[in-house]
Formats: sequence, C-alpha cells, structure tokens
Amino acid sequence: MKVRARWLVGALLIAPVVIALFALVSLVVMLLWNSLVPELFHGPTLRYWQAVGLLLLSRLLVGGLRGRGGYGHGRRRLWRERWEQMTPEERAQLREKLLSRCGHRGGPAEATPPS
Repeated sequence: MKVRARWLVGALLIAPVVIALFALVSLVVMLLWNSLVPELFHGPTLRYWQAVGLLLLSRLLVGGLRGRGGYGHGRRRLWRERWEQMTPEERAQLREKLLSRCGHRGGPAEATPPS
C-alpha cells in the first residue's frame, strides 16, 4: 500500500511541472511562429490556444498516440537477440544484404586498382 501512496504523491508532484512545461513550450511556439511565419511566408499569426492545438496536432502526426516505449524498442530488442544468435558468416551475409539495399555496393576491398 505504501508503494501506491508514493506513486500517487510522485504523480501529483510531477503533473503541475509537466503542465507548466507544456504551457511554456506552447508560448514559445506561438512567439516563434508569430515572429517568423507572417513575415517570411505571409501566413497568419497564432493565438495561444492555436499554438497548443498545433503542438498536439504535430504530436499526433509525427509521434502518434504511443508513449516513449513504443513500437520501435521491441523490434530493436528482437533484432539484437537475433544478431547475438547468428554465426559470423550469417552476420556478414546480413550486413552485405542490408548494404546492397541501401545502395552501398562494393567497398574499399572490392574497388578496382587504378591502371
């Protein structure tokens, strides 16, 4: 029961800090937008709540609804486990396959000598 009480107290102490930081970031976004966009692109100026909405929209579009421990972290762990189970030959084959997909064909060892 004490663990739950500590967690609750911690959450109650952190929540105002998070809200204040979000409010401050929203203010900075509004000020930056209003100092750059109207003059450079002849765009509209933003009010505070529009800046808040813009921040939330960008979070949804770029980051999605997941938290920090999202989709990519589990995949990274799975790849690390696979990599550790591979033999050196399998690792070299995978490395070559990935490099060929990225357009890095050949390397210093495969370069032809100047004539």
